[in-house]
Amino acid sequence: MHANTRDPHIDFARQELLLVAVILVAIGRFVGSPAWFAVVGLMPPVILVAGSAVLRSDERPGRPFIPLLIPAVLVGGAAAAVHIVPPGLGLVPALGVFALALDRTLRLELRLMVQATGITDSDRLKLVAAAVVAAVIAFTGVACLVPGGLPEPGTAGVSAGQGGGTGTALTPAWLAVIAGVDAVLALLLGFRLAAARYGSATDALRSALTYAIVVAVAAGAIRALEVPRLIGPAALTLVFYLWDAIHATAPARRREPRFLWETILLAILAIGVVAWNINLPS
Repeated sequence: MHANTRDPHIDFARQELLLVAVILVAIGRFVGSPAWFAVVGLMPPVILVAGSAVLRSDERPGRPFIPLLIPAVLVGGAAAAVHIVPPGLGLVPALGVFALALDRTLRLELRLMVQATGITDSDRLKLVAAAVVAAVIAFTGVACLVPGGLPEPGTAGVSAGQGGGTGTALTPAWLAVIAGVDAVLALLLGFRLAAARYGSATDALRSALTYAIVVAVAAGAIRALEVPRLIGPAALTLVFYLWDAIHATAPARRREPRFLWETILLAILAIGVVAWNINLPS
């Protein structure tokens, strides 16, 4: 199918996914603790399963999960991050911004699904931009739901989000939750970007694992440095972007021995950051 040909099935699928996602995020805003972790956690799988079903067609007999990774992370992240928006009319523009971001991402991914010419350098840049937007929203959402995840300036471990009340300290257990969930999110987004860069799923997964390790290490380091409020999620997003930029500059490096050593060094660094955080005062 030609890249410029409009497929009514694709347009209808996009509209369906967009409507379902906005409804899910709106519902997620009014889900209270402790149910919000389960509700928010289920949203990305729901988008993946539902999206792969509506995008399936005679021309695409398989279930296209990879193009839905960024939208799925964006939906789950928005459902969590929307908790920083006070209930009321302020929720309307927040949902509008989310809908716009998701619609642009879906348009890009669905166009790439039917594009006969393959992914161009311009397309890759747009994918990176979509992944960065999803990352900052998702990292913010995780911090919002975790007690002490958004510390106030000058009060280490104090939460500003609904997930933890004012004065709630970030415990080592919750730190592990933040680092683990952020790592999973980086794995999904990294795999999508790597899949657009590498021809092999194995190479893409190997690359995605390094995204996860780097973000997990950064999450622990940011906690140790007591970075306040939304600066933490923004810094994690910057780390994610810079790591992608490093991988994008040398695609042949994935077959070099240093790729394995790089992963080992990241694991050692992760152990060091964990030890550092364990020794921090509560």
